[in-house]
Order: sequence, then structure tokens, then C-alpha cells
Amino acid sequence: MKDSPGSIAASRAFCRQTARRAGSSFSASFLLLPRPKREAMEALYAFLRHTDDLGDSPGPVDQRRAALVRWRARVQAALEGQTGQIGLLPPGAIGDSSTGAQGATGCLSASVLSPPEEDPFAPLLPALVDAVRRFSIPPEHLFAVLDGVAMDLDDRRYETFDELADYCRHVASAVGLACIHIWGFRGEEALEPARKCGIAFQLTNILRDLNEDTARGRVYLPAADLRQCGYRVTARGVDSRGFSTLEHAVAERIADDRFARLMALEIGRAKRFYREGAELFASLEPEGRRALGMMVSTYWRLLERIERSPGRVLAGPVRLGRWQKLGIAARWLLLPPRRSSLP
Repeated sequence: MKDSPGSIAASRAFCRQTARRAGSSFSASFLLLPRPKREAMEALYAFLRHTDDLGDSPGPVDQRRAALVRWRARVQAALEGQTGQIGLLPPGAIGDSSTGAQGATGCLSASVLSPPEEDPFAPLLPALVDAVRRFSIPPEHLFAVLDGVAMDLDDRRYETFDELADYCRHVASAVGLACIHIWGFRGEEALEPARKCGIAFQLTNILRDLNEDTARGRVYLPAADLRQCGYRVTARGVDSRGFSTLEHAVAERIADDRFARLMALEIGRAKRFYREGAELFASLEPEGRRALGMMVSTYWRLLERIERSPGRVLAGPVRLGRWQKLGIAARWLLLPPRRSSLP
């Protein structure tokens, strides 16, 4: 059963308000798109915002995990055209965080799943479903994000960058792949650069939020990189060789040579992903180029600011000023979109 035009309009308004309240650099780029694509991006953003908030909400991990499972069920039901109680879905129709997007072996009881109206973000679903259908967004990208947020609920550490990159592909590359379906792209050659853009953005977020994440017990930087630069991730503040753990260094705001080497390593890696991801530009439709240009320019500028003073991330997230953001927006709104303006 399809949603009525009235319910879709109300849902779009809800998503628009969600995006505007957030005021993120990501959502600011939506203004560069024509209305249908802007509305689809707002619906996608509302879905991402709510999913992320469920994973980061206060309370026991089991409660957050159950909330994500319920939300996954509601998204699955909406995409399948269900309008009644979620609990009426047949067994095996809904996956959990371990079975992937299709949930071929997953089975949730009606006692676990509650009616959609109990979730204050359920109103975003008609607009999300409309965007998926209108722009042929593969639902697997939405479920990849859900899987990625669920990964944060575990006490997970990453030994190598390849392991971290897998997480980034879930929470960020999947978003990029969904975005290019809305923006419009040509050819399969657009897919890999879109994935790399997502990894670049997520690495920047990880560096920006280093203080906040480590305070919550989340260490995203690979253990191999920490060892290479003189840090050790252990259960104690100092390991047997006297090296500070990353958590200890951040808590004590230790911006020494080891920390500088670590940040230089991660920043250099992020820059390589930005440069490789920028190849996406040529495969996008013009309005998509503007949106991508604004996103890449904003995050690249943020990364440069971190590079100039790496120790600032130990005090809290590094941000761009209002005038810097406005300058970037004006460039991509008023001037022709050119590849040469990207890294």
C-alpha cells in the first residue's frame, strides 16, 4: 500500500525540520540541489540522524541494541509496503545486526517489536521510502548503516586500518553510495570514488571527535598505528614499556611527538582518500557536483585546520567558523562547479 500524497508531504516537512535543527555541514549542502533531490537528501539525513542517535543514546547497551533492532524492523516494513503492526511481519523477513540487510535467517517476535507510532521518528519513513523508490536507492545501503551503528555497541577495537575501513564503509561509504543515486551519476566507475569519499569523511570525523569518542571508550584509530607511533592500547594507563595508552594521552591532553606522528599518519591517509574520492566529480550530474564540492571542501578545510594544530582535538571537536562555512557555500552556489577546486 502506497502512502498518500498528504502523508508524504508531512513526512518531508518532518525531515526538513530535522535537517535544519541539526545544522550540520552535510545538511547545508542540500540547499544546492533542486527540490526533489533536496527532499530526498533531507529524508536520508533524517534516517541517518535518528539511527545514529539510537546508537549513541544514554542507557544500557542492551536497550540501545533493542532500539536499533526495532528501528531496523520498521524501516524494513516500510520498504516492503507494510502499514500495520510490525509484529505481523512473517518470520525471517527482518534481519538483526548479525544477519545483514536481508535477514534471511533472522526472526523477531512480536514481543520485541512495538508499533511504529511509539517512535517519534516514525514520521520520516514515508519520505524515506518515497526517496528510495524515486531515485532507485539500493536498500542495502540503508541496512549497511544500521549494521555500522550496531558495530559501535560492541567494545570493538581495530587492529589494522583494513578493519577500520570496513567500519567506515558501513557508516559512511554506504551513505555516499546512497547520495549519488539521488544526485545522479553515470557509470559503475562512480561507485569506488563514492566509497573513498565516505572513508575520507569518516576519518576526518574520527580525528575531530577524538576527545569525545575516547571519553566514551571508543578507540577507532588502528592499534597498529598506535604501536607504530609509540602508543599502546591496554587496560592500564601505562603499559609495561611505559607507553601511554591513547585514552590516557587524550584524558591528560598529552600532545607530544608521539601524538604528532600519530595525527600526521592519519591525516595523510585521509588526504589520500579525499584525492582519490574526488574522481567522483566527473561522474556526477551538475547539481551533484555542487553538493559534493561543498561537502569535500568543508571537510578538507576542517582536516587542514586539525593539521595546523593537532593538539586542539584533545580539548574537544575542531569546528569551522561561520564565515568559513558561508564562504565555501557561496563558492559552490555562485561559481561554476570545477574539479580543479577540489583536492
